[in-house]
Amino acid sequence: MAVKVVVGKKGYIIIPKSIRELVGIKEGDVLTLTVENGRIVLEPERKASLPEVAKRLREHEERVRGGDIRGLGAALEVNASTLPRTALRRDLP
Repeated sequence: MAVKVVVGKKGYIIIPKSIRELVGIKEGDVLTLTVENGRIVLEPERKASLPEVAKRLREHEERVRGGDIRGLGAALEVNASTLPRTALRRDLP
């Protein structure tokens, strides 16, 4: 999944609503930011289960396929094969 965001004053970025909903990020959640091989990785401090994220992704894809694109930015591309790997790196072997 790839989404373009713009870095604002003081380095702020906004995580699009569609992404926050997919991985269950809510206001006040703490994220861990790490740099891996030149890439920035943000992970929720709490761990979401892989089945929970997979279920949310399936529901999201069904809504999109049904024509419901509310909350999606024009740059959003859904790739089901990469979401769990990027969203839950700590949970995978």
